[in-house]
Amino acid sequence: MRIGIDFGGTKIEAAVVGDDGAFLARRREPNPGDYDAAIRTVARLVAAVEAETGAVGPIGVAAPGSVSPTSGLMRNANSTWLNGRAFPQDLERALERPVRLANDANCLALSEAVDGAGAGKGVVFAIIVGTGCGGGVVVDGALIEGANGVAGEWGHTSLPWPSAEEAPGPACWCGLHGCLETWVSGSGLQRDHLERTGRPLTAEAIVAAAGGGEPEARRSLDLCVDRLGRAIAMVVNLIDPDAFILGGGLSNVGEIYPTLPPVVERYAFTDAWNGVIAPARWGDSSGVRGAARLWPSPTAQEISA
Repeated sequence: MRIGIDFGGTKIEAAVVGDDGAFLARRREPNPGDYDAAIRTVARLVAAVEAETGAVGPIGVAAPGSVSPTSGLMRNANSTWLNGRAFPQDLERALERPVRLANDANCLALSEAVDGAGAGKGVVFAIIVGTGCGGGVVVDGALIEGANGVAGEWGHTSLPWPSAEEAPGPACWCGLHGCLETWVSGSGLQRDHLERTGRPLTAEAIVAAAGGGEPEARRSLDLCVDRLGRAIAMVVNLIDPDAFILGGGLSNVGEIYPTLPPVVERYAFTDAWNGVIAPARWGDSSGVRGAARLWPSPTAQEISA
């Protein structure tokens, strides 16, 4: 058994995951949005799921951002209060055991490549399109984090093949302009719709209105899907994955799956494209499942030690 932590922007979840992938216990609480309080929340949740199952296991954490291999400190997290903090080390002190931490999109990729929608595929690129836009890469079942720990960070590459209206693009919290995250995300969809129509709607409301036939909402959603398709084509031209697995709020909009492939085919540098674009099998459970899988399954001797 292994323990996974999904450290999200709005909630923190802990789960004990069996070797067969089944959940043996799950608890979640709101993320307090304060560093010290969040660490206490993680410790409390771990204690609760361990008490429920009698399990004591290694802990993996899915978190926004990543750990710098140079400083060992958090960076690139859109929960900016994590940046510059020794988050893994502080968790280890609070939990009194080693912790492995990976980007939340990487954990999605690992979960879905092992026994999800990307199972059996050689190269899986996982996409989170929610409040932000993240990506993760798994090759032959192994998570690829790269020499600097930023593999898959496509949300902070520029929107490819921009129109005149899309360049240079809006300012991103990372300090650059026109990042994919400012276009292909719930917040990006909201901003674009507001700027084009003057109507301040949530991403969920835009999707609902588009489904009801409202022309401006339909246009906003179509533009978002076109931008996502262009971004996927860029990844095709780089590593040509066998499967793209989508998580986050936009992944629940079923109509995007038949409309994305023609966009990818239009921009990818190939005469034919036969990749897979599918929603995550495990939905919002993929983060905590992937976090647990950052550790190999422990032996009985390792657990008792």
